[in-house]
Amino acid sequence: MEPETIQERVSVIKGKREALIRLLEQPDLGTLRIDVNQAIEEMDDLLEEFKQTFPDLDLN
Repeated sequence: MEPETIQERVSVIKGKREALIRLLEQPDLGTLRIDVNQAIEEMDDLLEEFKQTFPDLDLN
């Protein structure tokens, strides 16, 4: 897989993270809030690992 393709896919994941952040702001989320928090944490871990593995690629 080309680095550019990986970069594009990770950028999509980063965009979905932003959607989860907006969802987390909903006051009526209830117990789903735990799952949303966990998903955000896992995405953060994935993004950090990507940065460590491909330090030359930009996620912006």
